[in-house]
Amino acid sequence: MTKADLVSLIAEKAGISKKAAGIALDAVVAAVHGMLKKGDKIRIADLGTFSVVKRKARQGVNPRTGKPIKIPATKAPKFSAAKALKDSVKK
Repeated sequence: MTKADLVSLIAEKAGISKKAAGIALDAVVAAVHGMLKKGDKIRIADLGTFSVVKRKARQGVNPRTGKPIKIPATKAPKFSAAKALKDSVKK
């Protein structure tokens, strides 16, 4: 499913125009980006939790040369599915 498909589905389910649905979807995505950038968690009932995990710096190996390399510490987004979402996928 593409973003355009999702916008069409939202518009149909909510009974609003595609333009309004696109604006709403963009607002939700921007809000998630902003909250994660600040390091906050976002819980959406029946969907799941978005959070940020901190990965420590570690030693790695360059697969081409076999030489050791340093992989710097970083932050990464994480999503944990809610029980309701997991259950709906099982059916």
